[in-house]
Amino acid sequence: MNCVLEGNCVKAFGRAIHALSRIGEELWLDPMVGGPAASLLVLQLALRSVNAAHSAYACFLFSQLFFQHYSLGSASEQGNETVKCKLVIKSLLPLFRCLTSIERNVERCQISISTPSDRVTIQFFCRHGITKTHSFRFQESEALQAVFASHSCPNVLQAPASRLLSDTVMHFPVSQEEITLSVTPLRLSLRNHYERGNVHMKIINTEISLPPDEFDAFQVGVDSDITFCLKELRGLLSFAESHCLPVSVHFGAAGKPVCFSVDNLVLKATVVLATLIDSESGGPSQSPETPAPTTPRCAGAAAPPVGSYDAGNSKPQDFPAVTELIASSQGSPIINPPALGQPCAAISASTMICSLLFRALSSEQEDAADDLPVLASRSDTEEEED
Repeated sequence: MNCVLEGNCVKAFGRAIHALSRIGEELWLDPMVGGPAASLLVLQLALRSVNAAHSAYACFLFSQLFFQHYSLGSASEQGNETVKCKLVIKSLLPLFRCLTSIERNVERCQISISTPSDRVTIQFFCRHGITKTHSFRFQESEALQAVFASHSCPNVLQAPASRLLSDTVMHFPVSQEEITLSVTPLRLSLRNHYERGNVHMKIINTEISLPPDEFDAFQVGVDSDITFCLKELRGLLSFAESHCLPVSVHFGAAGKPVCFSVDNLVLKATVVLATLIDSESGGPSQSPETPAPTTPRCAGAAAPPVGSYDAGNSKPQDFPAVTELIASSQGSPIINPPALGQPCAAISASTMICSLLFRALSSEQEDAADDLPVLASRSDTEEEED
């Protein structure tokens, strides 16, 4: 794979890596072929990351139009046998740490993947004929895919291409781990989420309300209260603010994933987050009058399933919508064996993370998929209610 970025695209690529660094410690670099039909193929590059608990996933999908030049190289690679590349994201951050300096000094950036040497090479061609070359050894790994069908979500919001959501979350401290989003047909509110055992005198309770006319779209099918991690979301909001992109939100009841996305002609970014559920309440959402339950840290949440693909079954696809499975270079369908409840010590008795977002299956393990357990916690109370 070989691609060339010029001008502001280099800065946008760096911002995408910064946003992904808020999600996980590893970066999947996934060259891929897609298109609406077999006769019209579109080259794409996906950058993906997932956190250690598999409760947060992000993908930045760049179309061929984003690059000055983009090719997959050999005929075998163009035949969908593309490399599956995983890097340590901390090794890439220093290259794009100062985005202002990149905008001022870098004229173009070239990224190439060499399969014989298992290396990713990033070259910056700067002013005055200076060339900076960085080489990283990558680990071959199955690509990720989040399973999320936004068309089934009863609540759909779209914030305008402005600082609306960014200015809203700025009122919460950087140390704030989780926030609760409540929505009714009349308003949307955000408030900080805290543990029941905390001393209330040491907590600043913040709640911000927004009327429906602040949004470009405000479709509420069911009143909902969902709690999710704020850290993973800040990167996407910063990216959207920098490029004046509207942010879409798809969600339903508590315990089901929430999806934040931005989209334009050359790129699409998606962040899927697990939400907390109160197993004692037995209801799909939390009541605003109910005291906040004990909150497990997102980093200690139960691991959800992760999807991976086999290159041999890849089919050309269109630039994927949020309503579809996020495509990867491997392209084979996800196998969903029956869910097996498994307790998790990291989750308290009163709450759990609904984490059926991912499934980890390598191409060699697809035949044995039914024997793999689903790493999703389930409380005894919930089993009795079922």
